[in-house]
Amino acid sequence: MAQVGFAHHSSHVTCHYFLWFGVLAAGLLAASVAWGDTPGKPSVDSIGNQVMCVCGGCVAPLNQCPMLECAEKAEMRAFIKKEIADGKDETAILQDISIRYGVQALTAPPAKGFNLAVWILPGVGLLAGLGIVVVIVRRWRRKPASVLAPSSASRDPKVLTAVEEEMKATRLM
Repeated sequence: MAQVGFAHHSSHVTCHYFLWFGVLAAGLLAASVAWGDTPGKPSVDSIGNQVMCVCGGCVAPLNQCPMLECAEKAEMRAFIKKEIADGKDETAILQDISIRYGVQALTAPPAKGFNLAVWILPGVGLLAGLGIVVVIVRRWRRKPASVLAPSSASRDPKVLTAVEEEMKATRLM
């Protein structure tokens, strides 16, 4: 009877953990929506963090290009300023940069077509790995009792006597 009450208590506690986890996840989602990027006028800095410098001398976002006299950096920043002055939004500017400099100029690939695999495969791999770990742990836990502890019928008295004598001879017993 005591074990049944304990199991009920354990599942009750687990239920509370899931409930609190759900509340926390919902709160984080609401906060991210409330404080997310509000559509407003794009800036050179906001776009510069989403675009790679194409000078070939660095592998950094445009705003972090370490080259002091980088002509491509100045050209790209001028292009972004012109696009902003033309009244384009951030998405349109990023599309124009992608057309002009290629998709490799974006810090993150667009989530469409083949590039969608870049966004999906890490999650799929993580879930598959977690599933494999769960299966392995369950198999380790389900070892039959006969494998863990040999029965007394499988012990040979002659072998046990020989082992005891060996232990006495080496002073282990």
